[in-house]
Amino acid sequence: MSTPAIFMQRCLELALLGMGDVAPNPMVGCVIVCNGIIIGEGYHQKYGGPHAEVNAINSVQNPELLTQSTLFVSLEPCAHFGKTPPCSDLIIESHIPRVVIGTVDPFATIARKGIERMQKAGIKVELGLLETECRQVNRRFFTFHENKRPYILLKWAQTLDGFIDTDRSETLHPTWITNVLAKRLVHKQRSEESAILIGTNTAEFDNPALTIREWVGNQPIRMVIDRTNRLDSSLHLFDHKTLTWVFTGIETPDSGNIKYITLDFDRNILPQLLSELYRHNILSVVVEGGSELLNSFIEMNLWDEAFVYTGNQFFGKGVVAPNISGETLAIEILDDCRLHVMRNRSEHD
Repeated sequence: MSTPAIFMQRCLELALLGMGDVAPNPMVGCVIVCNGIIIGEGYHQKYGGPHAEVNAINSVQNPELLTQSTLFVSLEPCAHFGKTPPCSDLIIESHIPRVVIGTVDPFATIARKGIERMQKAGIKVELGLLETECRQVNRRFFTFHENKRPYILLKWAQTLDGFIDTDRSETLHPTWITNVLAKRLVHKQRSEESAILIGTNTAEFDNPALTIREWVGNQPIRMVIDRTNRLDSSLHLFDHKTLTWVFTGIETPDSGNIKYITLDFDRNILPQLLSELYRHNILSVVVEGGSELLNSFIEMNLWDEAFVYTGNQFFGKGVVAPNISGETLAIEILDDCRLHVMRNRSEHD
């Protein structure tokens, strides 16, 4: 049996198809229903491209049915001119009599303005269907606009005895903790987020490329903290293959696609860094640094989700893994490794 909740659930399924492609815009899905049957559907496919409502309306083979239909959409239709014209105007022009919305848009330029415009045009607007689920799908977008910072995901791998690294004074080369399946999942996650951040020591000791070689998708902006610009230019981070940001205490001119952002290291740099990411419309960031950087975020309670990979080996000694607690979202077995996904309770209660 078709119910409004089923149609909104379909909107959410469609919205997720835009993962990694629409930031800093939200992921939005839309379906158009006539007499209990979906006659059109669409989602926001690419940043700067048509919104979900436009794609759904354009997919309807018989436009005459729009005057008898209900439009379901996971997020409030926009009412302003941005990269595209207002979706609320198109809905009005299409003479759709009823619109069901999952949740209000938190973006101040849009919030409730689309609803008001449609109501003034005589459209019956219903709000709040599967609101919790709609907010969850766009948790990055809501955190960005409500908390004025990007959504922060912490990620690290640790051994069975709780170490994330060996003693580098004894072992200079990086030690592999997890398996190829876990590595592929890490690269998939990178493709879904806006940026990836590491510290100076991780860049220097591990020389990571921070790319998505094991997955197909968009490359996040590579970011590194380097207070004194001591990192060697031969590192993979500086290969100019993709956009890289360096947060430094020394004013430095940009070089090709390497951007330098100056911070005041005499003060706590995390609020400054997050402020810069917000200012540049960075919706989310994966922190893949070492113990010092990860613990800095944890101690300031600046995290939303944590992805902890546990391998099947013991180090006996080394760098102790961060101590973190949160609500368990998922536990996945990846052959001989385990992934524990947590959510920060205090940030999402």
